[in-house]
This record gives sequence, C-alpha cells and structure tokens, in this order.
Amino acid sequence: MTERYFSVSVPIKKSVYILLLTGLVCILSSAFKINHSANGHHTATDSLLSKKAFMEVYSVLMSPRCMNCHPAGDIPFEGDEGRLHHLNVKRGKDGKGMFANKCANCHQEQNDLGAPINPKWSMPPADMKMIFEGRSARALAAQLIDPATNGNKTTEELVRHMAEDTLVLAGWHPGKGEKMPPLTHEEFTKQVKLWIENGAYLPD
Repeated sequence: MTERYFSVSVPIKKSVYILLLTGLVCILSSAFKINHSANGHHTATDSLLSKKAFMEVYSVLMSPRCMNCHPAGDIPFEGDEGRLHHLNVKRGKDGKGMFANKCANCHQEQNDLGAPINPKWSMPPADMKMIFEGRSARALAAQLIDPATNGNKTTEELVRHMAEDTLVLAGWHPGKGEKMPPLTHEEFTKQVKLWIENGAYLPD
C-alpha cells in the first residue's frame, strides 16, 4: 500500500507544481503587458499612445497662451516672453484680481489695449492655483487627473473643460502680436481625448 501510494502521489504532485508554475508565469507575463490606469486596464500599446498624446498636450500647456495664467506665483505673465504683468496685477482670492485692479477691467468683450478678449478672464483661485510653471510633463499630467489639484474634475469633465471652456478657447484668440499655441484647438482636443481614453498614463 505504501509503495502504491507514493507511485501515484508523486506524479500528481509534479502535475500540481507544473500547473502552479505555469499559472505564475502567465500572471507575471500579464503584469508586464498590462498596466493599471485611471480608466481600468489598458495594453502596453495604449500606454505608449496615451503618453505620446500627453506630450502633445504638454506642448500647448507650456506655451505662453496657457502658462501666462498658470504661474507659480500670484502675478500673471503677459506677452510671449513670460514677463510679469504690468499694472501690479495679482491673483486675488478668486483669481480675478485684487481690490479695484480686476482682470475684467481690461479683458472685456472689446478693448483698445490689444489684451486678449474674454469678460471671464481670470487666473485659477488662490485655493486651487493649478500651477503649470516648472512642472515636468509627468508632474503636470498627475496634477491634471487628480481631482484634489484640478478643480475637482473627473477625467470626463477635464476633457469637456479643455474642449469647451471659453478661457481655454481664449488661448487661440491671443492678444495683439502674440503667438498662437503650437497645435490648433481641434488637434489639442483630439490629443487630450487620446491621452484620457487610452488610460491617462503619466509620461516617463
């Protein structure tokens, strides 16, 4: 009985070990091929596409048309050179300026100053500054998909913000003599969607 027990049990144990080893190899292989992201499971190809798309988005966010209102400090930039805004303009609590020196004083539907036109013109508020200046591509991507640092937006709301918000659109209607962003707004929106829909991956 003893000999028969071992002659039968040993092959079974080997089979179990082989099955376990095969399963472990499959799991490890999947770990390398599939990444976890903000929107679930995506392939390595999705990851590359998503990261590439964000780098296109990043080129716009780092341009003066976006950077001027997303500085690290509380004074906006102006022009294409990143110079500090004249007239001692400052962010203020709501991002619309301080005291009588409000953004809307000049950024009206029409003005003779050559300033960008938008009566809602503002910086992000003091409690959600959404700084772009000095951010690496990876850091800015992480900031944009985190509701705690993006104005409490979901990824769907972020896409809609980039596609429809009049302050974003104002970047493609610059002030007199100022350069356009490196992408058209249509292409910019397309790249934002590609980034999000393929997993909202953070660039390396």
